[in-house]
Amino acid sequence: MSQTNRCLIFLGCAIPYRVSSYEISSRKILSHFGVELVEMPEFNCCGLPLDPINHKTMLLLAAKNLAHAEQTGLNILTLCTGCAGTLKKVNTLLKEDSTLRQQINNQLKEANLEFKGTTETIHLVQFLKENIGIDKIKTAVTNPLTNLKVAEHSGCHLLRPKQHHTFDNPENPQTLKTLIKATGATCLEYINETQCCGAPSVGINDKIPLQLTKNKLDNIQNVQAQALITVCPYCHIVYDTNEHRIEKLYNKTYNIPILHYPQLLGLALGLKPEELALNDLKINPTKLLTHVNNENLHQ
Repeated sequence: MSQTNRCLIFLGCAIPYRVSSYEISSRKILSHFGVELVEMPEFNCCGLPLDPINHKTMLLLAAKNLAHAEQTGLNILTLCTGCAGTLKKVNTLLKEDSTLRQQINNQLKEANLEFKGTTETIHLVQFLKENIGIDKIKTAVTNPLTNLKVAEHSGCHLLRPKQHHTFDNPENPQTLKTLIKATGATCLEYINETQCCGAPSVGINDKIPLQLTKNKLDNIQNVQAQALITVCPYCHIVYDTNEHRIEKLYNKTYNIPILHYPQLLGLALGLKPEELALNDLKINPTKLLTHVNNENLHQ
């Protein structure tokens, strides 16, 4: 991935309709670092939900997105870990398999498109680490969040499968932790940090993500974390939506806000909560914000 700070933003399906707070806060912090986000001229689903049910359709959908991006000459920046993983995987598969590439291109001809393999895809977390840089982020922090103790959830797709994600260790991920520490906040370790949120099983058995969420929140509460930081829209939805349900079902109280990492970083950069769409969170972050020494909170 080139070090340019001009790239296409790929929002995918869920973020514009269900997690707009992730998009809003991401655009804010990227703008703060001078990143120019160019809107995708046209895009469709990345294809992830269809794999492995209909592998060929997944390949075609992803390839179509990549071909559109290639026409602009820009690389793709995604906020969704699933989209990043799918686009990276298909990009690699089509580059390495000339027969498959020809088959896909024969279908893309109907839309006047061709996959050439000239663009790359990067997730927000990797972009912040490699294109912006941890040192630059630390330097930009004007409101260090030294009073906050949080936990992180990197999710499954950010670093898996590992042959397509080489910027961190999927068994012991450190990038998100490092990015959190760059804000001045303490990142606490807890049991089963890499456990899946359960989102893929929602359509089959919604009790599974409820139990997995409860396990996660119990472990986070045990280390006295004040918030959980996510970088995946689906992980965020699962935790943010289910926390109140679990409190009622199990007669428990967590009061653990689920923040997108860009919201945490935005606070450290001195941005106002409303600029970061913190009011959109289902778990009220008001108590959390009392620990943030930010003059903008009181203006």
